[in-house]
Order: sequence, then structure tokens, then C-alpha cells
Amino acid sequence: MTWMIYGAYGYTGELVAQYAKERGEQPLLAGRNETKLKAIADRLELPYRVVDLNDKQGLTAALKDVELVVHCAGPFEVTAQPMIDACLQTQTHYLDITGELAVFELAHSHGGDAKKAGVVLCPGVGFDVIPTDSVAAQLKQKLPDATALKLGFESLSRMSRGTAKTSVRRLGEGGAVRRGGTIVNVPLAYRTQRVDFGNGEKLAMTIPWGDVSTAFYTTGIPDIEVYIPASPNLVKRLKRMNYFRWLLRFNWVKNMLEKKIEQQPAGPNEEQLEKAITYVWGEARNAEGKVVTVREKVMNGYKLTSRGAVDVALHVIANKPEGGYFTPANLCGAELIDRYRIKD
Repeated sequence: MTWMIYGAYGYTGELVAQYAKERGEQPLLAGRNETKLKAIADRLELPYRVVDLNDKQGLTAALKDVELVVHCAGPFEVTAQPMIDACLQTQTHYLDITGELAVFELAHSHGGDAKKAGVVLCPGVGFDVIPTDSVAAQLKQKLPDATALKLGFESLSRMSRGTAKTSVRRLGEGGAVRRGGTIVNVPLAYRTQRVDFGNGEKLAMTIPWGDVSTAFYTTGIPDIEVYIPASPNLVKRLKRMNYFRWLLRFNWVKNMLEKKIEQQPAGPNEEQLEKAITYVWGEARNAEGKVVTVREKVMNGYKLTSRGAVDVALHVIANKPEGGYFTPANLCGAELIDRYRIKD
């Protein structure tokens, strides 16, 4: 048996493959573009397998001898369903590096099927959402009767093209928060407040981050919001965009914006991967108004993703947990963040 990295020639997929190689692992690299795939496989001296997600029979055949997949090919709103379906059919554990809210809910909806098949479904085994999920779990431990949870992060790193494209695809849907245990669609820049993420207080706004889904399954806390820093001008622009964001749902508009993104660098350079750290913040509140806060400082998000994806994969392979849907903190514990924390 072996494990697979699908989408190994994307920016983040390549980082995952490189780290796996550094760990002495021999994962099977996979993707649909043989030229790009072979180049990475030859450089890392790893085996590879060409397979298209749209080829159902080919995909199930490709997974027959694979124990676990780390799925790195986005946009996951398009690619997650066929890979999850194939994993359930072949009894292959499924991990991915998504931050897409809909994909977390999709994976959770297959939790019963995964349990019957003995398959682990654990999306978000990278920066999305390991550190914030770990903070959520810590806060639940510190304040067991919490009824409201706020999470957030300040990243000093540039986005990869894949992350930027995912953000663009979501703009037309607006924001999202959780209220009374239910995910609610809200306007862009729905709420703002001053937050000290760990690097000084600044204006922050709500975003439809994956924790709106995952933190609920980790903690059971019914009200959840996620924040990032935002300039006053950005908040104003996004609020104005709410009046015409319906236009952003058209595929031709998404395609136009994605073409512009293609002109940007693939992702952070080597220096940014080492030096552009991330601040993570969380705040839990109970019905009596008691507030507990946690702040963490972790490595660059893409570097964290490369390590988190491999670490969680090896955890599943070694520990062979029962099947079902898991968040990273539920699968590996709140202490998972310890591996990626930067100490002063």
C-alpha cells in the first residue's frame, strides 16, 4: 500500500511533495497533466501516475492500491466531489488542503458513508484550517460553556494563485457566519471590529473562512465568526460591491478575474516562506459574558500546509482511526498546532 499526493505540480502540491521527500517518504504523485507531473516526479525521484478526475473508472483504478490521498488540486468546489466519491468506493482515506466553506460541508455530509466504509474524510489539513481549528479547540477546553466564538489571523505572506482564484470564486456569494448552529450567508465585510491578532491592534472584517464550518464540528459552539485585518478603504470597497456582487456569479466574470490572477507570481518566494509568519487569534464568550482569548504565532501558511498535509497523512496511516468525518483538531488533537508554532 502507498499514499498519493494528487495535484502535485501545483504551487502548494509541490511544496507538499518536497516536504514528504524530505521526511523520507515515497508518495505516489498524481495529476492529469503528464508533462508537469513527470517534471516534478523526476526532480524528486518519486513515482507518478497520470489520472483525470473526470475519468471515474480511471480514478477508481488509480486508487485501488492507495491507502490515503492528500488532495491538492483546486478549486475544490469542483474537484472534491469526484475524489471523495472515488475514495469512498476504494476505501481510501481522503485529506485535502481546502479552505472552501462548501467543501467542508460537503465532506461532513458524507460522514456516515465514510464511517461505513472505514474511510477518514478530513479536509483542511493545511493552514486552512489547522491553526485556527487548534485555537478553537483550546478555547473550548478553557471555556467549556462558550456560546460564541471568534477566530482570525493576520498573514504577512502573499497569496498563491490558487488561493486568489478560490477567493474570487467566492466573492459573488458574499460572506458567511454561523448563527445558532446554522451557516448564514451575509454581505461582504458584514462586521468589523478592532482586533489584536498578536501584532498590534487593527481594523478587521469578517470573511467566509472554513472555520465557520469546521469550528462548529470541533467545539459545538453555535455562533462563529472569522476575521482578517482590512484597511478602511478595503472595507468600503467590499461594502459597495455588495450592490452588484451578483455579477461575480457569472462564469465569464470569474474567468476574466482568474486570467488576471494568472499574471501574478505562483506564490510566496523562498524568503517569504521562511520569514512571512502568521498571527492567529481566537476569542470565546459564554452566556454570562466571560471572555477567554488565545493568540498563537505560526510559520508561513504555505509552509505550514506542506508540513500539515504530510503530518496528518502519516498520523492516519500510523494510527488507523475509525472512518468518518473529522476536523484536524478532532483527528490529531488541539496540540497539533505545537508543531508549527514560532517561539519568540
